[in-house]
Amino acid sequence: MPRPKAQDERTFDNAAKPAATDAGRRPPPYTRAMATIAFIGGGNMAGAIVGGLVAGGQVADSILVVDPGEAQRQGLASRFGVEVLPAADASLAAAALVVWAVKPQLFRAAAAPCAPYVSGALQLSVMAGIRSDAIVEACGSERVVRAMPNTPALIGQGVAGVYARPAVSAADRERVAVALAPTGQIVWLADEAALDAVTALSGSGPAYVFHLIEAMLAAGREMGLGEDEARRLAVQTVAGAAALAAASSDSPETLRRNVTSPGGTTHAAMTLIESRGVKAALVEAILAARDRARELGDEFGRAPS
Repeated sequence: MPRPKAQDERTFDNAAKPAATDAGRRPPPYTRAMATIAFIGGGNMAGAIVGGLVAGGQVADSILVVDPGEAQRQGLASRFGVEVLPAADASLAAAALVVWAVKPQLFRAAAAPCAPYVSGALQLSVMAGIRSDAIVEACGSERVVRAMPNTPALIGQGVAGVYARPAVSAADRERVAVALAPTGQIVWLADEAALDAVTALSGSGPAYVFHLIEAMLAAGREMGLGEDEARRLAVQTVAGAAALAAASSDSPETLRRNVTSPGGTTHAAMTLIESRGVKAALVEAILAARDRARELGDEFGRAPS
């Protein structure tokens, strides 16, 4: 009989032929399945990553989710066929990658029963505010990667800032990239402190965009448009403008000026927006979010002294 493979030899060995999606299409080509992946916490972000991994060819029974909530466990098990546990046990020792997806204030309580089993694994945190030193102290591993995704990850359209500690190898980075691929794009950062800025800019960023859409909908209603009409027009305008900004080599300022003819309707709107200091207020708001991210890191994210 062949000898069992060591954990580091199993890293990409659970590959399976990609299954067709619900629409009959093949999943995107990030399908390099990994050895056992454990998720501590089974909320929305964990579900987005799990769903993408399964759609991309990861064997469902090689994914383990620990969550005390029965509804969360049942939902993940029924949707994706993954293994679920109400509490940590020795089965976590098989994990090559552990994904931390609990609320920041619950991290220490969640980590304590997991620590005896996960010190040999690569640690990936998608928690806001918990600094890598605290994860090292709680888990006993220097191989820690922090990621700050945003909610469009739930439909595969997110972006995440990602920081890796020096002990994280090139192979580990690839493993993280594979795990996060279902959620959207990733941006590697050289400095962990930059994650506070990422939290403010892109982590909280969808709220700023939704607020703009709310205002556009309110204006549409005031001008007599129906709810459905206003929603379709506003949402597609934001989506289309973002797609144009992504595709164009022009700066956002140039794109804005291209729409703003002197004396025209857009000029009238932009003149009022500028007179009210909307841009400056938004910049201040994002800086306030950055400051709050730092405070949360100080409150929940430091390793005990």
